[in-house]
Amino acid sequence: MTDMLPFSHHFSRPVAVSNGKAARVSETLMDYCTVLCDRGLSTMEAVEQLTYLLILKLEDELLSLQPSRVEESWPTIPEQYRWASLVQRQGDDLVACFDEILAHRSHHGAGTMLGGIFTGAQNHVHDAKLLRRLVRDLFQATTWSVHGADVLGGAYDALLEGAMNDVKNNAGQYFTPRPLIEAVVEVMQPNLTDTVADPACGTGGFLIGVHKYLLRNQSARKSPTERNHYRTGQVRGDELVPRTARLATANLLLHDVASAGQIALISVCDALAQPPCRRASLVLAHPPFGRHAAMPIGPSSTSRHDTPERADFVTGSIDKQVNFLQHVMSSTAEGGRAAVVVPDNVLFATGAVEIVRRNLVDQFDVHTVLRLPVGAFDSVRVAANVVFFDRPPRRPDAHPRTTKVWVYDLRSGRRRAPGHASLSRSDLNDFVSVYLPGRPRTERVETELFRCFDVQDVLGRYQARLDLSYPSEAPGTARLAPPEEIALDVARDLRLALREFDKLVAELSGDVS
Repeated sequence: MTDMLPFSHHFSRPVAVSNGKAARVSETLMDYCTVLCDRGLSTMEAVEQLTYLLILKLEDELLSLQPSRVEESWPTIPEQYRWASLVQRQGDDLVACFDEILAHRSHHGAGTMLGGIFTGAQNHVHDAKLLRRLVRDLFQATTWSVHGADVLGGAYDALLEGAMNDVKNNAGQYFTPRPLIEAVVEVMQPNLTDTVADPACGTGGFLIGVHKYLLRNQSARKSPTERNHYRTGQVRGDELVPRTARLATANLLLHDVASAGQIALISVCDALAQPPCRRASLVLAHPPFGRHAAMPIGPSSTSRHDTPERADFVTGSIDKQVNFLQHVMSSTAEGGRAAVVVPDNVLFATGAVEIVRRNLVDQFDVHTVLRLPVGAFDSVRVAANVVFFDRPPRRPDAHPRTTKVWVYDLRSGRRRAPGHASLSRSDLNDFVSVYLPGRPRTERVETELFRCFDVQDVLGRYQARLDLSYPSEAPGTARLAPPEEIALDVARDLRLALREFDKLVAELSGDVS
């Protein structure tokens, strides 16, 4: 049974939470997030403040209930910078204490999971009465540690989903639906010997999905030493935005993916700035879509796009998704496998992306494409796909490593109306079934939604396009959306065009002055 959480006007839509206890905890956190937003904080600032308080309270509970066990895996923090100091204060003294705790924490514990949560932390709750309410009525009044990782992790992930979907930004970053992550991880079948990487990890969804899969399928058969080695040395994520990295680290900690004192699993960095330092046997990613930022290059010239220049890339591109696809290719070890979410244009556009696509088909085994419904990501109408590929040894005959491309069409006839609920797990059950995870792909059978294309046709007749459709339809064609959806798309494109035109006018005005 799925509980639907009531949302305030600060959140654009409800979030489905399958665990009833997690739903209630998440609802409480969301209510207080609303209170903070009503006091002038942005949604993400509110989530951050709740995160700091939650981790401080959990630390206090765990150290009190299991001191000998927890101290081995928890960084040593002076008493004055712990939860008990907050509970004893009120008024301006409470605000000052919270300021001091976050200031200390932001500069200590660097390199650990716990340190990663507080790096750069700042207090944005300057109303003493409101802060007192958060400390006493929300966090001190509840024993949070009794819930366990399933409840706390699920509740926190739901809070992040609501917040991320509520944030209106133009950075091309979208919250990956957890049912999609679950399905992708299930067909990829990770194991404890894998090195797992996500170069655009966002709030850590794929890394958590792998962790949950391993708990269900492999942890019981492995020793504690093997499980600990996996947690500390075989999982890593990169995230460009520091705030998102902090929330991702908290998400991993609350899901028990890692311990507080171990080395941080999330690096705050630009993954595209340089080639990967090491390759991974399993790469999962939902990178941001859109173009790289325009950078000024002189007082009397127009801007240029800040595109990465890397020797391991087959070509340069101003599109983030094209460069991230190349980065995922470079990050995948020989014998490894990858799944990456890409927008439609990666499958059919010409120019740089076609060069990358041909290289992908030639050097990797691009065996499956999952075409997602338009609007699969909450609150945004994006047409996206998941591309699955392996990196097998080079063939002795120099033929492309891809032989067959299987395309599962979850889109045709399933366009999602504005405000429609996001993908559910049941939407993806058939895909998981026909994918035949763990079995030879030669056993796959075509269905109405699952079709197979020979690589020679892909490279020849279809000009290396991967937006492959049924034989009765030409690649690149799709069933027309309802008129109201087309109108929404046109309106969105016009707004984006006007925004770019305003930027151009501003640049020209600056040159004239």
